[in-house]
Amino acid sequence: MGFTDFVSDAGLTLANNYLATRSYIVGNAPSQADVVTFKAFSAAPDAAKYPHVARWYKHIASYESEFSTLPGDASKGFTAYGPESTELPSNPKDKPEEDEEEEDLFGSDSEEEDAAVVAERNKRLEDYKAKKAAKPKPAAKSLVTLEVKPWDDETDLKEMEENVRAIEMDGLVWGASKLVAVGFGIKKLQINLVVEDEKVSTDALQAQIEEDEDHVQSTDIAAMQKL
Repeated sequence: MGFTDFVSDAGLTLANNYLATRSYIVGNAPSQADVVTFKAFSAAPDAAKYPHVARWYKHIASYESEFSTLPGDASKGFTAYGPESTELPSNPKDKPEEDEEEEDLFGSDSEEEDAAVVAERNKRLEDYKAKKAAKPKPAAKSLVTLEVKPWDDETDLKEMEENVRAIEMDGLVWGASKLVAVGFGIKKLQINLVVEDEKVSTDALQAQIEEDEDHVQSTDIAAMQKL
């Protein structure tokens, strides 16, 4: 029992079959069993011909600086480890019908499991979209620069501005203002405001400002931009 050699094709094929389902010679971690087996090789195996042995060999080589610290009995020879039988199947690629059936069953389980995972992911995605759609969106707002023109240079501009700012609407916030010279000693009021588009109509606001006929001659929107 165990490995016979790592020189002949038969010995390497035996090792390749053994390591096809194992990461280590013994157990689930590198040990002295891997060390003594590794040292029995004269060179790295042909990866194209013996892929599982080559994969194991390369992996154990990464532990070479730690060989002395790995657990296990280093006094055993490599033949102490390996398969229970040294007989090779007539055709390693062929599988009994029972194995093929088991593989098919496993594939079916895997497909069902994958379908369940996909269904759960899709459900979470739909829940996220629904939650996002239900989340209230911020109100659309606009920054407006409004010009208010007085009748003449004798109009009380301070009082005119106070009347303008006295107008209150849901969704209306007054901002900074300044007086801008028009000519012939006349100045107009230029005032900024922020409005919620769905709540405040600038046309209605201008009409309300122009109701102050003692001070206001006309109004114009000088600039408007969405926020």
